[in-house]
Amino acid sequence: MKDNLYKKPLEIAHREALNFLDQLDETPVSRNLSYGELKELWQRELPVEGTPAEEVISDLNKTAVPGLRLNQSGRFYAWVIGGSHPSAVAADWLTGAWDQNAGLYAGSPAAGIAEEIAGSWLKQILHLPEQASFAFVTGCQMANFVCLNVARNFLFKQAGWDFETHGFYGAPAMRVICGEYKHNTITRALRMLGFGSNHVVNIPTDDHGDIRVEALKMEFERDSTTPTMVLLQAGEIHTGAFDDFASIIPVAHAHNAWVHIDGAFGLWANVSQTYAHHMKGAERADSWATDGHKWLNVPYDCGYAFTAHPKEHFQAMTNNAGYLPTDQVARDEFNWNPELSRRARGFATYAVIRELGLKGITDLVERNCRHAKSIVEGIGRLTGAEVLAHPVINQGLIGFVHPEDPERNDDFTLDVIQALNTSGEAFFQASTFKGRKCMRVSVSGWRTTEQDVERAVNAARQAIKTVSDQVKGS
Repeated sequence: MKDNLYKKPLEIAHREALNFLDQLDETPVSRNLSYGELKELWQRELPVEGTPAEEVISDLNKTAVPGLRLNQSGRFYAWVIGGSHPSAVAADWLTGAWDQNAGLYAGSPAAGIAEEIAGSWLKQILHLPEQASFAFVTGCQMANFVCLNVARNFLFKQAGWDFETHGFYGAPAMRVICGEYKHNTITRALRMLGFGSNHVVNIPTDDHGDIRVEALKMEFERDSTTPTMVLLQAGEIHTGAFDDFASIIPVAHAHNAWVHIDGAFGLWANVSQTYAHHMKGAERADSWATDGHKWLNVPYDCGYAFTAHPKEHFQAMTNNAGYLPTDQVARDEFNWNPELSRRARGFATYAVIRELGLKGITDLVERNCRHAKSIVEGIGRLTGAEVLAHPVINQGLIGFVHPEDPERNDDFTLDVIQALNTSGEAFFQASTFKGRKCMRVSVSGWRTTEQDVERAVNAARQAIKTVSDQVKGS
């Protein structure tokens, strides 16, 4: 019998992974080594001779840990990055060990069925139409890409143009309508799909980043015939705000437009009776995109695309070849997404839905929203801080006020964020919204507790004091 060459490196990986996870509450969320210091840890000449796998894994852990952000902890609030649930991590380990190519059913029947069941569950959880098609992709970037790819081809076909055959050459004009605060993944998806900025009409938004419905109506009155995509948001990245789906979607459909909802995290509001009203009317859209590695807390990378037009979805993505044994009964995954060779993402999604159940997912969403509100309001009450946006769901904004010169609030805000992050007690990220520098508060990890919230508020209090003292002493 051959020696099990996997045993030693996997044992080391298991031990070090548990050590890492066991120390999350005590370890600083962000270490402060410079780029040069971190790169020096990794720098080696190209190896000529091989190294035993167990030594490689041991060295890999020692080298990587100093440069990790602890988004797995409950004290990471910089971006919408939730740490993975226990079953999701374990399922992902098994996914790596099984090493399945989930491109088509014949490549891994188990992966195909797990994805099919998980996709059906997701539609029920998110209150999407039962007949909707779906794709498991790398994240909301590619989920938006898939949905807008289908939208583009669908609209061209309505205009009498077969895009799959003729491409853009000679195609009629197409318009994209969205809010001025669309997410960067939308801009990138449009660029990858061949739409330059001249195709995009940015509709003015209100103070929370919602599209102004009357301004949208005026755009359709100005041009009611050009094939159009309307791109809406469920959960604006700064405020967590939602566009008015119930008002906008009927207007768009009256002009034969395709409506897409970018709901990277906000789509999950539908699981909660407390927050589902924000999603009123969203089920009437033509497509929806969201992430699994955000609010569902499965490992990176995992996103989900859904469309209300399965036939057009299939036509936009499929491309058979003689060496690809398609199945007449089972679902071949590559017919619905951009990848042929792809990770079996369905296993982790299936596992975490089973671990949490619908009640557990609902509790996760509601708990994170409570914690976001507590952090924003707790820091907002501190001298030298002010609330710029109360959380609609799990996102909020804080600004910091210079003790002597309001004109320097932006610099003071950046300095406070830096001091707060340097403490290691919590990790936040700066952004700019409506022309002002601010600190985003984003709570999406399952491990965040009331104690973590208290630590974040106390760290902010100390950071404000530290930077204020520096200002007064300069």
